[in-house]
Amino acid sequence: MGTSTQSTQERQQVADVRDRGRAQVVIVGGGINGIATFRDLALQGVDVVLIERDDFASGASAASSHMVHGGIRYLENGEFRLVHESVTERNDLLKTAPHFVKPLRTTIPIYSFWSGLLNAPMQFFFRRKSVKQTERGALLIKVGLVLYDVFASAGRSTPWHRFRGRKASLAELPRLNKDLKYTATYFDASMHDPERLALDVLNDGLEANRRARALNYVEAIGRTDNGVVVRDRETGTEFTIAADVIVNASGPWTDLTNEAFGEPTGFMGGTKGSHIVLDNPELSEATGGREIFFEHSDGRVVLIYPLKGRVMVGTTDIPADPREPARCTEEEVDYFFELVASVFPDIPVSRDQIVYRFSGIRPLPASDASRAGQISRDYRVETSGKAGDDRTPVVSLVGGKWTTFRALGESLGDVVLDMLSVPRVVKTKGRAIGGGRDYPLSDRSREVWLRSRVPGAGDRGDILLQRYGTRAERVWDLIEDDHDEPVGTNALSTRELLWMVEREHVVHLTDVLFRRTSIAFTGDATRAELEAISTALAPLLGWDDERRAEEVRRTATTLREEHGVDVDSEDMAGAR
Repeated sequence: MGTSTQSTQERQQVADVRDRGRAQVVIVGGGINGIATFRDLALQGVDVVLIERDDFASGASAASSHMVHGGIRYLENGEFRLVHESVTERNDLLKTAPHFVKPLRTTIPIYSFWSGLLNAPMQFFFRRKSVKQTERGALLIKVGLVLYDVFASAGRSTPWHRFRGRKASLAELPRLNKDLKYTATYFDASMHDPERLALDVLNDGLEANRRARALNYVEAIGRTDNGVVVRDRETGTEFTIAADVIVNASGPWTDLTNEAFGEPTGFMGGTKGSHIVLDNPELSEATGGREIFFEHSDGRVVLIYPLKGRVMVGTTDIPADPREPARCTEEEVDYFFELVASVFPDIPVSRDQIVYRFSGIRPLPASDASRAGQISRDYRVETSGKAGDDRTPVVSLVGGKWTTFRALGESLGDVVLDMLSVPRVVKTKGRAIGGGRDYPLSDRSREVWLRSRVPGAGDRGDILLQRYGTRAERVWDLIEDDHDEPVGTNALSTRELLWMVEREHVVHLTDVLFRRTSIAFTGDATRAELEAISTALAPLLGWDDERRAEEVRRTATTLREEHGVDVDSEDMAGAR
């Protein structure tokens, strides 16, 4: 999101990159995979610049299902390498990012024993053919979960799966559909704040290497023989960054970026995934605090997931055009209500309970698969040219998912390091991420940490620890250093907003509401909240009254048009 005018003063970090004019590597795309690659290269001492046309982690990375998972359903597609890597990375993230990634108990309702037993082998051996979808029965799910647990056995910290019959299942989750025969419960991991995790990864790279720089609201608009032509969307200024290697990590927009570079490609074939967030305490209680994960009658895998005092329901898997904005449609909402009714038939859900809706495009490779679920979720790297050529080579990332971002960043980093003839000096596996360093894991150690590291913070200490991990100590030091006043009703303050502006690259009001906090996600983005936060941001970002009002207007428009929330409606719970 750029400003309505181009009179904004140039940001210092943009001026520094413009004045320098070159880097060893320019990464285009500030989603989680571009950020992970940035961190990896920065740790090797590479002079690397990351540019993102919007805010960091605001595209496909902001539309995830908030899970870190091994992809049990990928087994049926024969993607064993990806499953093994995914569960390995899940286990690693539970240790390296415990402030954001936590074990997630997941239950599958099962309505038959034999169903799908013949279809699954057909799907495995004839993945690109049209295979009629049928519900997976208990036997098939049991086989899949055994394989899944075996893949996850190395380095795991969660229990193995467990099956229960109808009576035990309904005793544990009495609001489930009474027609079920079994439930299967296993563990994956939740990721409650994906955008903040991405920000931690980014800041790890910046703090590790003084030459590493990251710019949001700067877009790649073209290419020269030796670099990338970019535009600062805040000022309209255009300049060139010369580079030895260009990395295209634009996700679903990879082909569009290559088109802007004058080298059209046909790598991508993404699908749209939508979610809704409900304020429905009855449904939340019925889940027993766990994710309900199951296959709908059309073969899509869907979920009902209690999160942040709300219930998230998703997701769809629909072919999408990256040139068009992804929106959660009314038809998709009807679909979500249908699937909730199939699992919890006596719990009413309605549109006036929707506090937020969101949609994004998965960065999937182009495929001739007959169904979206058959398209590979694995990733690959495509390279055009090589270092030392007359024209700077472009390395394009095709595919990628949240769970494997570290491994992907390291793999893509290895390709770039080889092109630069630079040795790897740091491995990222097992390396703590941001506020996950020395994170207190037990209730006792948490109490000790809060008393000793954020003394005097009271209840706010818990909020800061949840939002920043152990980086909360540095945030609290800044807050206590000068006069601090509360802002709005969502545990923000003037000094914490200063931290977000100075240390977390905040440029717009939307950055705070959508990605630095969960205010929009939980349905707390009222008109009063927009006014209060924008008023506090104005002196920090040099906004005059006109600019502040424009930020509020544009944020309200984004909430209404992209997320179904009308801040001017008396009924803030309704999706319009």
